[in-house]
Amino acid sequence: MNDQTPEPTAQQPPEAPHTPPPPNRQNQPPRQPQRSPQQQWPDISVVVPLYNEDESLKELHQQLSAVLRRMNIRYEILFIDDGSTDRSFQVLRDLKRNDRHIKIVRFRRNYGKSAALAVGFDKAQGNIVITLDADLQDDPAEIPSLKKQIEDGYDLVSGWKKKRKDPLSKTIPSRFFNTITSVLTGIKIHDFNCGLKAYRRDVVKNVKVYGELHRYVPVLAHWEGFRIGEMVVQHRPRKYGKTKFGIGRFWRGFLDLLTALFTTRYLRRPLHLFGFWGMVFVVVGLLIDGWLIVEWFLGLTSLSNRPLFLGGILFIIVGIQFISIGLLGEMISKTRTNEPGYAIRDFIR
Repeated sequence: MNDQTPEPTAQQPPEAPHTPPPPNRQNQPPRQPQRSPQQQWPDISVVVPLYNEDESLKELHQQLSAVLRRMNIRYEILFIDDGSTDRSFQVLRDLKRNDRHIKIVRFRRNYGKSAALAVGFDKAQGNIVITLDADLQDDPAEIPSLKKQIEDGYDLVSGWKKKRKDPLSKTIPSRFFNTITSVLTGIKIHDFNCGLKAYRRDVVKNVKVYGELHRYVPVLAHWEGFRIGEMVVQHRPRKYGKTKFGIGRFWRGFLDLLTALFTTRYLRRPLHLFGFWGMVFVVVGLLIDGWLIVEWFLGLTSLSNRPLFLGGILFIIVGIQFISIGLLGEMISKTRTNEPGYAIRDFIR
């Protein structure tokens, strides 16, 4: 019986791992260099708050586009429709179809100019932000000069309507109001409420506008450490429609001035405000009552028929209440941890 031994079989070498062929790069576009977000920002963002200005929008857009194109820069135009009830939004949509630089924000109702500016500042991407009103009284031809002022070192440049084309019912109260604001804030600006202003990007991203504080953006920016400037600008008579602001804005403006002063000077140290006046009231009350007590002790008067004695006690009570309010404000300010309370100018790693 013959044993048959199986013939040895040749071993196959292990298969090499599959390597995909290199891609054919002949038909691929070259890779674009990565750009930082700052390089993609527009040079200028123009923010235009508006309310029922359908008659002036086309002309305003033509003037803005002509000026910005001549400057040969990257730009965007943000129209903030503050709940208009006329055809303003339809006009803006028609303009948007033919101009890719336009962006539109539309509110559900009228919130006021401060809200419109706050949203415009939040949406603006430009290195320089220009604001102007939509009623054609602000001249877009001033934009190059405002831009140059920012490039020269200012953080905020406010327009000064030195020769106003408004009736006396607006110019006289406005002049008085601007004088009071300049004295109380220490900022030497002639026209706080001019709609034509230029801002460096850092300003609009750090200064918070709410309520009716759009008049006091220079005040808020000044107390954040930004450099404020002013430039005389041309003011034109109103061409369409009528003003949207009545006499009530001056009363609201005064209350907002108090808000601006308190939030900029005493928000982090409320005891300095309330405590000062509290001490004044307490000292006056003590002096009054102390003098009357000395007279009573000497037998020169009777306290039972001296209302001034009760007035002194009232001064002391009011003074203690003021000091207590200041202490409570200090406690509240110390527990606020969601806001840093300062604006950073430089950050170096």
